[in-house]
Parts: sequence; C-alpha cells; structure tokens
Amino acid sequence: MESRQSSKFTLATFRVKSPRIKRKYLRKYSWLPDVLRLKGSIIGRIIGPVLTVTIFAALVAYAWSKGKRVVLTNSVVPLLSVVVGLILVFRNSTSYDRFWEGRKCFSSITSNVRNLSRMIWIHVSLPPAEDHPAHVLGKTPTSALTTAQLKHQKIEVLQFCVAFVFAVKHYLRNEDGPDYDDYTGILPASFTRIHDLGYTTAQGKSSPTSYDAASTTSDSIHNNTDATKRIRRKRSKKLLVGHTAASTSTTPLLSNSHQTVEFHPYADRMTMPFPLLIAHELSSAIFRFKREGLLETVGPAGMNAMSGLVQSMVDQMTSMERVANTPIPAPYGIHLKQCVTLYLFALPLTLINDLGWSTIPIVTVVAFTLMGIEGIADEIEMPFGYDSHDLPLDTYCD
Repeated sequence: MESRQSSKFTLATFRVKSPRIKRKYLRKYSWLPDVLRLKGSIIGRIIGPVLTVTIFAALVAYAWSKGKRVVLTNSVVPLLSVVVGLILVFRNSTSYDRFWEGRKCFSSITSNVRNLSRMIWIHVSLPPAEDHPAHVLGKTPTSALTTAQLKHQKIEVLQFCVAFVFAVKHYLRNEDGPDYDDYTGILPASFTRIHDLGYTTAQGKSSPTSYDAASTTSDSIHNNTDATKRIRRKRSKKLLVGHTAASTSTTPLLSNSHQTVEFHPYADRMTMPFPLLIAHELSSAIFRFKREGLLETVGPAGMNAMSGLVQSMVDQMTSMERVANTPIPAPYGIHLKQCVTLYLFALPLTLINDLGWSTIPIVTVVAFTLMGIEGIADEIEMPFGYDSHDLPLDTYCD
C-alpha cells in the first residue's frame, strides 16, 4: 500500500508539474517578427553590395527613361541563373557541413569526457585487502595509497578531463597555451607551469628562464615547455658550463672545459599543442592506475576502454583542427562572387524594357536573396571563432 501511495503521489506530482515544464520549454512559432527582424540577420553584412546593385539598376532605369537603348537579350540571364543557382547551393551546403561537423565533433568530445570521468571516478579503486585468492594466478597487486590520496588523484584526473575541452576550444581559436582566465580552477594545482627552456651563461648566471643542465632530466624538460601559439621547446646553442666541483665530478661532460651543445635543425620545428599535453597526462594517469593495481576491478578491458576514450578525444580534436585549418579555397569564393555580380548586373538590362522603373525594387530583392545566401555561407564556414553566429564553444565548455 505504501508503495502504491508513493507511486500515486509521484504520478500526481508529475501531472501537476508537467504543464509548467511544457510552458517553460515551449517555443512560440513566429513568422512576421522574424521577417521584420534586423538583429541577427545577414542584412548588415550584405547591405553594401545590395545597395551597389540597386544604384546600378537605378542608373539603367534613368538611362532607359532618357531614351537610351540599354536592353539585353533574354537568352543570357537564364543561362547564368542555372550556373549561379548550382554554385550557391553547393557553397551553402559545403559551409553548413563544416559547421555541423564542428558541432558533432565537439559533442563527441563532451560525451567522451563524461564517460571517461564516470569510469575513472567509479572504477579506479584500491585493490582488495583480503588474502590472495586461491583461484587467481600470480601476485595480487597492493597499493600504499590511502583512500584520501586516491580521491585526490582522481579529482586531478577529472580536472584534466575538463581542461582538455577548454584547451581544445582555445586551440581551435589559435590561442594555444594555458595563459587564459577560464583555466583558473580547472587545471590541477600540481600541473607545473610551463616555461621556456633557458640556458646557462658563461659567467655562471642563469637567464630569466634558465635551467641547470647538470640536473635536467626528462621530467624537468617536459615541465619547462613553452606555451605559445604552439608548445615549442626552444633549444639553445649557448655554452653550457659546470658550476661546481660536485657537478664536475658527477657530470664529466659538463666540466670547466666549455662544451658546446649542438642540436639538429629539426628540433627547432618540433611543436606540441596544449591539448595533447593534457591528453598525455590523462594517458599517463591511466597507465599509473593500472601499474599500481587500481584498475583490478575492471581488468585490462577497462583500461583499454579508458585509453580508447582518450584516443577518441584526440581524434575529435584532430577532426575539428582539419576544419579550422582547411578553409574553402579562395578562387572558389572569388568565382562565385563574380558570377553572382555578373548575373545581377545583367538582370536590370533584361527587365528594363518590360518593367521600367519597377526593375529597381525587383533587382534589389533578387540581389538581397542571392547575396544573402552567399553571406550566410561565408558566415558559418569557420565555426570556431567569436562571431555571433559561430558555435557557442564557451557555453559548451561551461
């Protein structure tokens, strides 16, 4: 009886609240307000070219009213209209495909981050503390971590998951590196600040961004990578000298005899986007969890699933990078504008004999229609910027 009453109460509650939900999310269909709307439309982008065609049509009408022969045969415009129509349709569909591809890829990253975060938070756990089971071959792994330490590590990995999305957003906008305000509170505190690799001067004084060559390891090199438009490791050809006798004894190659370190030219061109640094941190964390026996509840399949999600995140970033770095060829856009302009300038010469002064508003409407289609295509072909019609990446990240 109690279960029935609770179910009835829940159903009654749902019935009471459902109309409010419907009213809240119901979108009123409007036609006339959108027809008269200027904000958010393409009019501001094409008003100049449309007025140019309108002025030309007015000049043609004025010349016709003065008895000038400015008539063009009707066989030209139909040929141009077919070509212009095909080009505009292809142009618009290509631009929207790029826009939709960017949205799908960013949505896939969101889904992968949610799945990876859930799997890490639930499946990463301390190995069982009971005795070694008889039916399990091999040694049961043990971990020295406490529950609080493991929770802290998992929180840091989840922060890396969210930071990857923000890093992709900035990377697509050519804003690589961690020097942005929205990383505050997202990048883990343990994530070392990235700096240039410096050098040691001959006087034994370090440059503002210097490192001790005798104590530099692969980890310190990794943590001193510059975050610019592309993460670049700057190699220096300065002289490296030993500082003390201790360093001389432990590192004979860096003794008081000045050693010049030469790097191959290809090293100066090595770059790494900031999202890939975060992806490396995620893969390293998954590997560390497996090595420390924290993924025993899911086994190798669980680790492979997590690694696959990280790989999918990088794949989706690469797909959006392809869209951002592959603009529509300039000759294609130029030829389209030339064809549309030729058609619109030939149109008043064809209509003036039949319509007279009415040619001006008709040509204006046709120019607004054709140029508007091309303007919309140009507006959405690069969907990762800050324009009002670009994808709201900031909203997606939030």
